[in-house]
Amino acid sequence: MISCLIIDDEPFAREELADLLEASSGFEVIGQCGNAIEALQQIAQLKPQLIFLDIQMPKITGLEMIGMLDPETMPRVVFITAYDEYAIKAFESHAFDYLLKPIDEQRLKKTLDRLRKDIQPKSVEVIAPESLSHLPCYSGNKLKVISLSEVEYIYSDVGGVHVATNKEQVHTQLTLKLLEEKTGLIRCHRQYLIKPEAISEIELQDTGAEVTTLTGAKVPVSRRYLKPLKQLFGFQ
Repeated sequence: MISCLIIDDEPFAREELADLLEASSGFEVIGQCGNAIEALQQIAQLKPQLIFLDIQMPKITGLEMIGMLDPETMPRVVFITAYDEYAIKAFESHAFDYLLKPIDEQRLKKTLDRLRKDIQPKSVEVIAPESLSHLPCYSGNKLKVISLSEVEYIYSDVGGVHVATNKEQVHTQLTLKLLEEKTGLIRCHRQYLIKPEAISEIELQDTGAEVTTLTGAKVPVSRRYLKPLKQLFGFQ
């Protein structure tokens, strides 16, 4: 059985596709999500082999969402869209699987037949955004979309990855590696990324340094990352 996750902000569209998939042999729907933040959590937890992804979702679009996934654990993606000439041309030119809304059963059947023969994930980097402007976050049972302009630093520990803004601390499913690659935050410690614009002061210490942010938070800087950080501000 091929495990599937359906990601669409329209409940009726999710249910319709789920019914069609359940009636098709070889596919198991293991979850449904109404937005990108829920989807990132479910992908991390359930590890589906296949996701059906609506690209026209609010806050964080489907294309923005795939730019937040780790390429090494990326599932196979079938994009779902209302007619969008630009998106369809992009999908066709790179041979990506896509379905138009409302979903045609015969078109779905052809897609599923192709997936049964080859479920290997395809790289979607060519259509995924190169950088992130917003981060999918959560705090308790609240899902949040945080603008990068609000972020001061991000760190990881045994509890996960934590995003410190100028107002609060929240959590994200994104990895430090991906955040370093797709945001303007820089590495200052093995477990910390910091936004240069949020730095108020750098205090040199025997083992490295400590940064004070604009809100007064203290962030460690290891010796390994101290020199490039100083050079960023014109110090040798």
